[in-house]
Order: sequence, then C-alpha cells, then structure tokens
Amino acid sequence: MNAKMNTVCFRLLLIFVCSFSVGSLFAQKQTNERAKWFVDSRFGMFIHWGLYSGAEGIWKGEKLRYDNDYAEWIFYRNQIDREEYVTLLDRFDWDSIDPEQWVLLAKKAGMKYITLTAKHHDGFALWDSQIGNYDLGDLTSPKRDIVKELAEACQKHGIKLGLYYSHWVDWEHPNGWNHEREIAGMSNEEYDVYWQGKVIPQMRELLTNYGEISMIWFDMWINHSEAIVSKKQLLQLKSLIRELQPNCLVNSRLGLSIEEDQDIDYKTLGDNQLGDKKEDFPWQSPATVAHSWGFHAMEEQWKSTTTLLHSLINNVSLNGNFMLNIGPRANGDVPYEIAQRLEEMGSWLAVNGDAIYGSGAFDLDKNQHDWGKITCKTTADGTTKLYLHVFNWPLNKQLQVTGITEAPQKAYLLADKQQAALPFDFGEVLTTISLPQMQPDPYVSVVVLEYDNYPEIAEGLVAETVYGGYSLTPENHVWAEGSQELVQPQKYGSVPQHLAIEQTSRYRWRVFVDEPTTVNADVSYSFQSKKAGGTFVVRCLNGETVETSIDPTGQTVGEPRSDWHIDRYKSKRVGQLSFSKAGYYDIELEVNPAKGAPVDFQWLWLQ
Repeated sequence: MNAKMNTVCFRLLLIFVCSFSVGSLFAQKQTNERAKWFVDSRFGMFIHWGLYSGAEGIWKGEKLRYDNDYAEWIFYRNQIDREEYVTLLDRFDWDSIDPEQWVLLAKKAGMKYITLTAKHHDGFALWDSQIGNYDLGDLTSPKRDIVKELAEACQKHGIKLGLYYSHWVDWEHPNGWNHEREIAGMSNEEYDVYWQGKVIPQMRELLTNYGEISMIWFDMWINHSEAIVSKKQLLQLKSLIRELQPNCLVNSRLGLSIEEDQDIDYKTLGDNQLGDKKEDFPWQSPATVAHSWGFHAMEEQWKSTTTLLHSLINNVSLNGNFMLNIGPRANGDVPYEIAQRLEEMGSWLAVNGDAIYGSGAFDLDKNQHDWGKITCKTTADGTTKLYLHVFNWPLNKQLQVTGITEAPQKAYLLADKQQAALPFDFGEVLTTISLPQMQPDPYVSVVVLEYDNYPEIAEGLVAETVYGGYSLTPENHVWAEGSQELVQPQKYGSVPQHLAIEQTSRYRWRVFVDEPTTVNADVSYSFQSKKAGGTFVVRCLNGETVETSIDPTGQTVGEPRSDWHIDRYKSKRVGQLSFSKAGYYDIELEVNPAKGAPVDFQWLWLQ
C-alpha cells in the first residue's frame, strides 16, 4: 500500500438542503445496480498475506529499510533477490493455514465481504496460476491454492469475495513496473509485454476459475496519466472483467477516476484516509488495525476498538464503506490485537448493526454536533430512522439535536429490544432527548429517532455544544465578505487553524435559542503589533452590537526547551448579547484591522 498526502483548501460554504427521494432505499443517487450490495454492506475485511508474511518485516536481521514499516514492501525496500525471496515459503506452516478461519473471523466481526491480496506488488500469485512459475501452485507440495480455499469458504458462509490484484506494479516480472525504472526508464512496448503476458491472462484465470468474484481491488494510487499504464490498457482490463464477471465491482485505483469513467463502480480513498464529505457515489476507506498492512514482528501501533468504530461510523455517516485489514502470520494466525478488536466490533454490530448496514448520510452538516455522528435509513414507505451515534455520553444526560424542523414520533435506545420510549422535548428546530443515567454501550451508544417521513432541516444552523455555548468558526459560517484565506494548523497544532485578515471583513452565523438568554461574546485571535490597532465588532442583526479593540497578544513557547516560539492566540471578551425570546438569531463578526497590521482570527464563542 502507499500512503497519500492530501492538501486542504478552504472554500466559502453556503449550506443547502439536499433533495431526497423517499422511494429509494439508497441515498447515493450515483449508485449503479452492481454496487447496491456494496452500499448496503458498509463493512468488509482486507487480507494482506503473501510471501512477505514469512519475513515479518525483517530480512537477514535487518528491519525494513523505510520508516513507514509496511512489511509487504520488504522485497523491494531491502533489495532481496527473487530466488532468495521465495525461500520464505519454507517458514510457512501449511498444516495450520486455513483460510476458512479468516472467513469465520469476518463473520464474527460483522463484515460482509473479504478482499484478499491475490497478487501484491511482489508479483507472487496466491493461486495455482498457469502463467509462469511464480505462484503457490508451482512452489508448494502438495499444491496449495489460497484463492480457491478462500473462495470456497466465502461461498460456504455467505461472504462476498473480492480479490486484490497489483496490475501496475510488479517487482518480479522483467517487464513489470519496478520503481527503479524511474532511473533507467521503460518503453510502452516493453511494458505491454508484461501487460499482455501476465496481467490479462492472470486476470482471466481469477475471473473464470473461482466462481463469483464480487470485486477486483486494484492499487494504482495515481491516475494513468502519471503512469506508464495507458488508458487503452486499463479499458482492456475493465472490458475483460465486464465480459467474464458482469456483476464484479471495479474500484477507482484501476487508474480511472469516477469523474473520468462513470463505469467505475466506487472510489477508493487513500490508505487509512477517512471520509470528510458526503458523496452521492459509493466510496471506501481501506484501513488498518495495526500500522503495517502485512504482518510485522515489530508492530507497536494498534488502533483501539473505539477508534475503529468511530472510523466506521464516520464513513457510513457520509455514505462510505470501511474495509479493515488483517495481516495474518505465516501460519495463518491473525494477531491477537487484531482479532480481539474485530470480535469487539462484531459484538457492537450485533446490537447496533441497523445503524450501519443499509444506512447512510443524513442532510445535516457532518460536524453539526459535538456529541457524535448521525446515520439515516429510509424504507420504501418513507418511514425514516435517524441513528444518533453518541461518542460522548453527556454528563447532564441531555442530548440535543439541532436543525430538524419536525418532532420525531419516538425516541429509544437501539440496544433496548423493548424500544422503551425516551422522553424528549421539541421546539421548532431543537429536539432534546432525556437519556438514562448509564450508557448502554462502553464504546458507542445509539439513540434512534423515528419519523413518519424523511424529515426536513433548517439551513445553516450552528448547534449548541453538549455543555452549552456556540462555537462560531471559519468553517461553519454561512456568509462572508472580505478575507477568506484559511491557514491550516502549524507546528504540530500549537498554531491553530485561523483566518489571516488584512482588510475589513465580515462573517455571519445563525443560531437558535430555545429561551430568552444573555450570552458573553468572546473572540480568539492573534495580533502581533506592538500596540492596539483596529476593532472587533459583534452584532446580532436583529439586536445589539458590542465592540472591543484588537490588542497585541504577543508570543508564547509552543514546546518547552525546543526553541519553539509561536504567535499567541488569546480569548478576549467583546461584550454581552441579549436574546429576548426563543428563535433564530444571525450573528455577525466584523474585523477591522489597522492599516498594515493583519490579525489572525480563530473563533467566536457565545455562552
């Protein structure tokens, strides 16, 4: 696998309500018939297993020669001779290796499909391939065919089978793409020898000899325009899949984006990259429990069950899938830390699976509430359930949902088989649910809101936080005029995200209050001039205006004893605003910097 860095840019967002057809069970409008099972499944298993599993991240006493420690790259990173590399098969305990155990673990974890690395970048085939002699069938006695054994186990237990195939990169074939070719170069004609002589015939084997293949997972993390592979070759490969397995899914790492080719079934994000926006087409995050994809003997980075559940829920709340990797050892054993977390996830899904399987995004902003995420399911008759995934059980036992313009018919805990009603209050756009003293689940508890139809939302509201107060930030405003350059966090987050403002600028937010109240308005900013200059003005557009000077904030030490001096961000009280009655209020911040004295704005807080 190859990690991919993503640049972040800021755009002014005007929040809008998406239209939704209650006649459809699938919120993703750009989902073709082939991919509907995929959209419904949401959770799958990735298996990285091959010759590299025998090395365990170490070759002749030397650790993998790269700090990312991806054990499946050891053939390339440590420059191992091909003939020596295959001797790793001697370390495999073939009497203990049983792919059915992987399938049973997937079932226990609540996973609906499995994707196996049939051929990774090392070029070694985990089936009895008739193309060349670099495969299990030629190098094991008695012959083993892991693809066949896994396919049979998947069929037996009702799990869909996917196969990973490294089409672009092949370190073993003399005409395959080896990254060292960046030095010497390679002609298209040379590469096509590999393509026609290995890729196409091996793919034909996989698509004809192992029953139904539900997806082929390719791993070219760049577009074909940046690689030696031609679009013509990629279309040839996709056409072969469509011919032999018409219902087989193809991911965007084939090298063709969804935007370029609408026949691509789903988008694959970067390794361990979670979704950050709602999409109407199917998409997936490939992720690890550990750090390395293949088994690494020196692995020390293990994600917690809570972290993994949050990742799954996050993706589903944005219409995405989550495919979680296991890296078995050379005897087939799954590391204890991975198996434990998968079993714990499976226990959670056994209770809360309705909030994941067949569920998807709701219309509220992904960061609307600080208590967790929302997933949604609408049936054919229009009945809708909203699943409130509560990451942090409020100490005051009051859960607020802001932005829905109608009251639910019922609220209850998904873990409660009796569906005992939870008390709630509703006012215009605010639903307040009274929670029991004890949360039903130690990881994530789920509250269900039932509606007779698909509920409408109010546009652009900033929700009150769990413990009161409104956090008005550059990312959740609904209108802006002036500076909009969002500077991302720096110095490991000690310099926070902020707007760099050099001219008079205005930003506007909308809040809802459920009763008359008076709030303090505090602004967080950095200003590096020697003396005060300019003003902050906060106004309620249907009420009061308060103002304060922009005072110098100076610098601070970001990290002791590290020569780490950074601009200080401080909070300053601007004044008080009174809301005379329940209802909507538009809040505006006007920043008036002095000439030649820029100010960095972080947030406005009302409480």
